[in-house]
Amino acid sequence: MIHFECDYACGAHPAVLKALVESNSEQHCGYSEDERCDIARAIIREQCACPEAAVHFVVGGTQANLLVVEAGLRSFEGVLCADTGHINVHETGAVEATGHKVLPLPSRDGKIAAHQVREAVLLHREDPSFEHIVRPAMVYISHPTEIGTLYTRQELTDLSETCHELGLTLFVDGARLGYGLAADPTVDLPFLSRVCDAFTIGGTKCGLLFGEAIVIPGEAYRDCFRYRIKQRGAMLAKGRLLGVQFEALMKDGLYVEASRTANDQAQRIKRAFVEKGFPLLCDTQANQIFLVLPNSAVEALQEKYVITYWGKVDEGHAAVRLVTSVCTPEADVQALLGHIAALPA
Repeated sequence: MIHFECDYACGAHPAVLKALVESNSEQHCGYSEDERCDIARAIIREQCACPEAAVHFVVGGTQANLLVVEAGLRSFEGVLCADTGHINVHETGAVEATGHKVLPLPSRDGKIAAHQVREAVLLHREDPSFEHIVRPAMVYISHPTEIGTLYTRQELTDLSETCHELGLTLFVDGARLGYGLAADPTVDLPFLSRVCDAFTIGGTKCGLLFGEAIVIPGEAYRDCFRYRIKQRGAMLAKGRLLGVQFEALMKDGLYVEASRTANDQAQRIKRAFVEKGFPLLCDTQANQIFLVLPNSAVEALQEKYVITYWGKVDEGHAAVRLVTSVCTPEADVQALLGHIAALPA
């Protein structure tokens, strides 16, 4: 079977594996306080144009999300997000397990807008029983979103300005950030460092064996953050492995360049389906594509390919997701393109 269901089915980018092998005999202190992590932090700070940023490495995206959300909220506060947001639908209540409530807002194409944040906050503040209701204090979004769409530079600016005007913090989950950076260069790391209170640079889905970098540009979230990492079981003893991987992935533009190749592969696959007459569930520009296919076409694809069933559209059609990654072999893409051409229209 050939896998197109996610962007973490493969191991790691060859450059990352090479760096791990070459550094294997090195000895370092633990818990990401080593020289290799320091080098990776310096690279990230430079690329963010934010020399004062705090950078923390953890193993997985759920760890990163719950750590940032927990650090930014008081016990009676919650986090606003899209109803399709990852922390709301795909993390088994990890945020709620920290004692904080996820406050979902209706999304359009996986995104929420600044006016929705304002309306939610004012609705709470103007409620006569406001102290009986969880207070919105943070906004969580992901870029790309759960359904592969991208926030524009203006949308992010509007969200940032609204959050800061209302006294909320803005957190961007960048589990797939490399693909977003490659698809829209106007939303780059320096820009995110200016408009966000925290964001993550995803590695697990973008070419690492494992690893996420939490970037905190300003003073928010900083108090006792490493205590929180340890308490939540997110502090890797062999933390140097995270530093080595991020150093290899981030230097010389590899993070974005490898992601761009994956985006290009996904867009070629998307065009092949569209040219065959199959509609999109939503249009995307990065490495995830969402289609509406006849059940017969889904079954035919599943004979050779692993894809994600996204939901029933009607009795005869289903929505599916296909995903490429920085490790997707070109031969697999060519095989799928040939298979799409052979599907009945």
